[in-house]
Amino acid sequence: MNKEQFDKENVFGLGKPNEAFAQYFIGNSYLNPLTDMNKTSLFLANVTFEPGCRNNWHIHKSTKDGGQILICVSGLGWYQEEGKEAISLVPGSVIAIAANVKHWHGAKKDSWFSHIAIEVPGENSETIWLEPVTDEAYNNL
Repeated sequence: MNKEQFDKENVFGLGKPNEAFAQYFIGNSYLNPLTDMNKTSLFLANVTFEPGCRNNWHIHKSTKDGGQILICVSGLGWYQEEGKEAISLVPGSVIAIAANVKHWHGAKKDSWFSHIAIEVPGENSETIWLEPVTDEAYNNL
C-alpha cells in the first residue's frame, strides 16, 4: 500500500515520529496517542510503521494481568510470537497478546501499516525490549 492510499484509510492519523522508542525499531515509526495517560489508566495509541519497519522482539512483563491488544486499522503488517509462525495482519485484525509472551509486530515490506496499541493494565508491568528481528527472518516472511 502506498502512502497516498494509506493516508486515506488511516483515520487515526500519522502522529509524530516515534523518537522516544526509535532505538527499539528497525525503520521509521510514528506515534499518535489517543488517550491521555494522566486522565485514564488505559493507554491507547495509533502506531504507524513505514514499509519494512518493525519493532524489536519484546515482552510486556507483568506479575498479574497485563499484556497488549493490537487493533489493525490500515495497511498490511505482521505479528509473530516466539516459536510460532508469523500472522499476516489486515485492517480489522485483532491480536490479544498475553503478558510475558515474546513477540514483535510491524509493516510488511511493501506496505505502510498502522494499529491501535492498547496497553492492558497489570501489576508490576513493564515492557522489556530485546533483540531486533533479523533481516533474514523478516525477509523470509
